[in-house]
Amino acid sequence: MPLEPIRFLRTSAGVIVGGFVIISAVSSAAIGAFRYTIEEKRKRNGLACRVCRGKGFYICKLCKGNATIRWSPLYDPVCINPCLCPTCDGQRIQRCLNCLGKEYY
Repeated sequence: MPLEPIRFLRTSAGVIVGGFVIISAVSSAAIGAFRYTIEEKRKRNGLACRVCRGKGFYICKLCKGNATIRWSPLYDPVCINPCLCPTCDGQRIQRCLNCLGKEYY
């Protein structure tokens, strides 16, 4: 006889938690589909970015495509060390800051 309330609580908790999981999954899928359609519409109707010419990337402006910069920790440098470029991480290109790499406005 004492098992009845425990069984009832267990099944009700399972139904409630399962409902929350299903609602969360469905709403996440709906929001993702909405964002995808909006992004496709922007891509179709948007203008190509003029800064990167619609590529999403351009040559790094800090190292000018060399992948290294000349750096010294002192104000009046005695020796200058070549260091990996912090902007492009040595990749020689950086994501367009105007269109954020989306290739369009």
